[in-house]
Amino acid sequence: MILITGGLGFIGSHVARALLDLGETCVVTRHRTARLPEFLADEAGGRLLVEPLDVTDEDAFLALGKRHAVTGIVHLAAAGLGGRALDALAQSTQGLFNVLRAAEAWEVPRVGIASTIGVYGGVPGDRLREDAPLPTAGPHTIPAAKKAMEILALRAAAEAGFAVVNFRIGAIWGPLGRAASPFFAAPRLVHAAVNGEDPAFPPERTPYAEDGIDMCYAKDCGRAIALLQTAATLRHDTYNVGNGYATTNSEVAGAIRAVVPDARLDLPAGHDPAGPGTTVCLDTTRIREDTGYHPRYDLERAVADYVAWLRAGRER
Repeated sequence: MILITGGLGFIGSHVARALLDLGETCVVTRHRTARLPEFLADEAGGRLLVEPLDVTDEDAFLALGKRHAVTGIVHLAAAGLGGRALDALAQSTQGLFNVLRAAEAWEVPRVGIASTIGVYGGVPGDRLREDAPLPTAGPHTIPAAKKAMEILALRAAAEAGFAVVNFRIGAIWGPLGRAASPFFAAPRLVHAAVNGEDPAFPPERTPYAEDGIDMCYAKDCGRAIALLQTAATLRHDTYNVGNGYATTNSEVAGAIRAVVPDARLDLPAGHDPAGPGTTVCLDTTRIREDTGYHPRYDLERAVADYVAWLRAGRER
């Protein structure tokens, strides 16, 4: 049984679905989110169990091991965006420590931990590899914390005798995701098109046509993490989770117009003059070689799927 912290969240729900599709049973934790996504409803109470949990509560966390025979952990729960940086760091760090304590107590062989493409901030080049030296500075609280936690988790696991696998996750979008992201334009563009609205980006976040990022559809992200968690052997402790190529805003707009022809998606040409002037992507060689992972959703299929999901009356 795989325990997924934050398992009813955006990425967690898709990881749970992918693990179920691989034949696993799952226990997913929830904290602020109580709704069960419809694509998990058929498994509720059977191969999918839901537990309320504040991951910062050590006693409550360890008590899960008395109710469930946990054989693996995927740690996705994290403090939300906004709020005080010190509070977010304290919550995230305590949650990680409780995951590691539980893994040791339950003798779990592998723990997967969510990291982010943001840890590469300041790394030169347009193709980001897991073995690239990372700058110690961080442009935002989240990537700064993730870098530290990667190191802490690997060190603790080495001493405790279980494996940690860090997932450096790219820009994820799709069902259950935010309607607007502070990091990339696609979610707001899709939602605006479906709602017949102008995207109305704040001036400082205007998306330029040729700017882009490694965008991975949520269903592919969930499957990638599930494959890493269940692989018989892994040769590395850190893996990029993404498509392996950059997608530009102009490509996103074109794919949306193919489904919503009257979408209002006029984008300034070229690159943001205040930006780096290039696009970057994650090198996905490791995950492809070690798990056989390849994205199943190209941009056109992903946009069509997401538009259909939203048009069925769902807000996210």
